[in-house]
Amino acid sequence: MTASVESLPLHFPVFPLAGALLLPGGNLPLNIFEPRYLAMVRDAMQTHKIIGMVQPRPDQERERKPKFYDVGCAGRITHFEENDDGRFLIALTGVCRFDVAEELDCGTLYRQVRADFSRWLGDLEPSEPSTELRDELLEALRQFLDAHELAAEWSGIEQAPMSGLVTSLAMICPFEPSEKQALLEAADLNRQTEILTALMQMDALTSPGGTPTQMH
Repeated sequence: MTASVESLPLHFPVFPLAGALLLPGGNLPLNIFEPRYLAMVRDAMQTHKIIGMVQPRPDQERERKPKFYDVGCAGRITHFEENDDGRFLIALTGVCRFDVAEELDCGTLYRQVRADFSRWLGDLEPSEPSTELRDELLEALRQFLDAHELAAEWSGIEQAPMSGLVTSLAMICPFEPSEKQALLEAADLNRQTEILTALMQMDALTSPGGTPTQMH
């Protein structure tokens, strides 16, 4: 069932993690072991099960309290498992992107924000990117995989819905954090597809195994 904005809390914890991209409809597995984030997950499980994924700004990754980007994605805990060593293995399913309206001054070990979803309500109404972008995306993916000497099941890829394919590729491809943020902040799936295609093309061009002559 599609979420509604009314079902989303106005404030919730955030998990600043460089290079970890969560998009609406995507699934992000996380291995939780730090005490502050164990507390965050426990509290979320007892309330609305929402955690916001945000990325630290450049040069902030090693800071104890890094400044983070103003746009993140709210995810709902859809899998929870506690290991014998006390770690939590969870999965977040992306619901809706948000703007950070303010960071809350609270007494928890983890950080919390007040979120503004108004700019991203289109995330709650799933849509497909333009089919005109599909051929270029698939060609860029071929180049990307060739450059990294990776194999893929093309029959499944070619039959996959565009929205799911774009979301999955954007989340799993090893792009730089700033590039991941650009994908997150794309206005819609069409723009996200265009950015993803360009990033894979550039990666294939600059990778040791790339074949620049195939670019067009």
